[in-house]
Amino acid sequence: MFRKLLLVFLLPSLVMAQDFDTYFKDKTLRLDYVFGGNSNEQFVFLDELNSLPQWAGRTHHLSENILEGNAQVRIYDKDSGELIYTQGFSTLFQEWLSTDEAKTISRSFENIALVPFPKKDIVVEIVFFNTSGNEEVKLKHSVSPDDILIHTKGIDKITPHTVLHKAKEPKKAIEVVFVAEGFKKEEMGLFYNYAKTAMNEIFKHEPFGEFADRFTFYAVESISEDSGVSVPRVNDWKNTAVSSNFDTFYSERYLTTNSLKQLHDLLAGIPYEHIVILANTEVYGGGGIYNAYTLTTTGNPKFKPVVVHEFGHSFAGLADEYFYEYDVLSDLISTKKEPWEQNITTLVDFESKWKDKLENGTPIPTPQSLNDKYPIGVYEGLKGNKIYKASLECRMRTNEYDKFCSICQDAITDLILFYTGS
Repeated sequence: MFRKLLLVFLLPSLVMAQDFDTYFKDKTLRLDYVFGGNSNEQFVFLDELNSLPQWAGRTHHLSENILEGNAQVRIYDKDSGELIYTQGFSTLFQEWLSTDEAKTISRSFENIALVPFPKKDIVVEIVFFNTSGNEEVKLKHSVSPDDILIHTKGIDKITPHTVLHKAKEPKKAIEVVFVAEGFKKEEMGLFYNYAKTAMNEIFKHEPFGEFADRFTFYAVESISEDSGVSVPRVNDWKNTAVSSNFDTFYSERYLTTNSLKQLHDLLAGIPYEHIVILANTEVYGGGGIYNAYTLTTTGNPKFKPVVVHEFGHSFAGLADEYFYEYDVLSDLISTKKEPWEQNITTLVDFESKWKDKLENGTPIPTPQSLNDKYPIGVYEGLKGNKIYKASLECRMRTNEYDKFCSICQDAITDLILFYTGS
């Protein structure tokens, strides 16, 4: 089903480029929001509008979402009501909503949406999907490109950065930035080495290596005042470039940042769409949020597999293929609907996943004891949880396995083709 959809998406690039030029300028409108609330009610508030000097996203398939995400931004032409751009994403806020804390208090989280800069007035919708898969429009507002309160950024004081790898066709490139977190000025040489290592490790994993000429990678020299990152459980707070910290949701290994305006201000003036934050610490941990960021530690022996795993989350929207009995994040996946992540299924709509890749006679679900006979099957992630994956081993399951399973590879390939137009 996924590849069949691409036949619809992959229209002649000339027509798609003309649509972009009809509605948009080669600039970025950065929409800064505050997401807030609790498990019972959620709100989205517009914080600030920003203009960035170039657009680094796709210029085709503008009104299509290849991955739904847990939320979407939708841009409509105000005069005609036509949908002219949309993008799926996920948020730390929605993860937090599944925690026990969200049942007792309200909190706020920063969130950023990058969209092409409009030529005419637009209407913006921020849509959440609940655990049942139903749409909930949380905010609808208008934006005029002539609004005098749109803040121009990225013209002066651009953070120093270096191109690590350049795409063959820059105008079609998937732009990825490595951001230094917890590296002082004198530690930037160490950061650049980690950035190169991370990029090379991503390219070692297919299909990224096959499509290396479609990616541009930058190393962004975002200097921190302190070395390392914050560890709240030992009362160790650092002054760092993007203010990241461990103990997110009181989980020791979960390293995230809620300072997204601070992060994106550091990147203003640099062409970017996907973000990988490299943290200067030997402690194992990290996180990856679809179309938000990857954040991973560098000094740990498992740095290489972890950065690829987390990039699988943030870039490709792949789900974890390991499950813990009391993992709160698993509560985001409802067994009453088919998850949008392409590498897991609840069998509600298995036709849209890898059913056509199964050998004839493959049992559904597939007992783990038959793994040798059926390398691609329907294997339950945890006994009784009714969430299934295609293979027992994959980079999205374990740091010890050195490749993505074939279903994950197909999903990544489809996404790269969607972004680059062919």
